[in-house]
Amino acid sequence: MKANTMTDHPVTVTSVTSQYATQVAQDLELNTKEQKRIGAELSALQAQLVVLQDDQSVLHRIHKTLDSRPASAPSTPEPSTSLPQQASGKNTPARRAPSKTAAKTPAPSKTAAKAPSAKKTTAQAKKDKTQAAEPKAATASAQPTLIALIRTHLDQQKEPRSAAEVTSALAKAHPQRTIKSTVVRTTLENLVAKSQAYRSKQGASVLYTSGAVQATTQKAPAPALPKTEQDSNKREKAGAVSS
Repeated sequence: MKANTMTDHPVTVTSVTSQYATQVAQDLELNTKEQKRIGAELSALQAQLVVLQDDQSVLHRIHKTLDSRPASAPSTPEPSTSLPQQASGKNTPARRAPSKTAAKTPAPSKTAAKAPSAKKTTAQAKKDKTQAAEPKAATASAQPTLIALIRTHLDQQKEPRSAAEVTSALAKAHPQRTIKSTVVRTTLENLVAKSQAYRSKQGASVLYTSGAVQATTQKAPAPALPKTEQDSNKREKAGAVSS
């Protein structure tokens, strides 16, 4: 029995030692980590302390500068100057010096001086623009409309004209205006719809005639037949009646 007890004791001692060693190693690791954390916090706090100390020194210098400025001296009234008495002994009233308030008359401000001129310049500019726009407006109003030009052109033609011919003639007669064939064709169709012009076809071409010219053509009397044709017509009618 004693021999067994002696053999179990070293095993127990070894296990306890290993447990202590493990615990000590863990404690050492925790201690090291804690030292690193506290050291980092100390570094941050030290940096903040340096900043605060610098701010304190700057504030001290400003405070000393403000304290060193002299207080503003109270304003003292200026002594009035009087002229000395004359030799005759008569008292003469002292002449008062002109007050500084009256001497220092405020000059008119530059802003007040410039304001009327700026308004005048703006008004003049508006007037110039209006005067420049008036001739243009008068010129535009004096020019006849496109529909008036087309009607006048058709009235002057004895034969029908196509839209291309009308466009070419108006472009030559009025080179200052931009006349497009599509606009001329649309205007001619509007005149036809209003019975102010007439449309006819010759093959694939579409021709237009003025309404006034068309009415004159329709009202013109038929040409008189020669006398020989009239006599032959009368004889034919007489023979037809006798038969």
